[in-house]
Amino acid sequence: MEGDRNYPHWPQERYFATQRFGGFGVFQRQPAPFLSARDICAPTWLHIVGGYGFHLGLFGVLLFAAPHVAFISDRITGFSWPTLPRWGFIITAEIAFLGLIVLWVRRFSDPVMRLISDWDDHIGTWLTFLAMLSGCFALGESSVFLRATHMLLIDIWLIYFPFGRLMHAFTFFLSRGNTGATYGRKGMNL
Repeated sequence: MEGDRNYPHWPQERYFATQRFGGFGVFQRQPAPFLSARDICAPTWLHIVGGYGFHLGLFGVLLFAAPHVAFISDRITGFSWPTLPRWGFIITAEIAFLGLIVLWVRRFSDPVMRLISDWDDHIGTWLTFLAMLSGCFALGESSVFLRATHMLLIDIWLIYFPFGRLMHAFTFFLSRGNTGATYGRKGMNL
């Protein structure tokens, strides 16, 4: 018999092992010490693949799509670099879209992710999705309206960026460094 409704992917014997310590509240309904690496890693493979697919795909589209390279070289840096061919852009954009959709579906289908998610997560996801989608529509550069729509959505995304959780793109490095410095000093007298 596998798990219960709260922990469906955990084997029943591990669940009951946590219940034997009923007098100790810390052990009650917390089977993490009794889980193997298989139990911990199995539910997250989709999260890992989706996360890397989305972030690397978005990075590739943002920095190596021909219209973006032309825009950056004309208006910001003054120099350009090799771009993705059209088929490379399409594949990279599809990987980014697939990763974003997988992460968003996981956010509202997983009970724990649903509990820790709020409106900010969904707004950031939808703004990113709409900006990417309008960019794919504007790729042909045949319609000024499509390009203007893409630029408008990017402007809205950039306005929302510093106030939402999208800011993790920059604060990720700072928080990782702070966490490393904090845990690096644990147990040491300075």
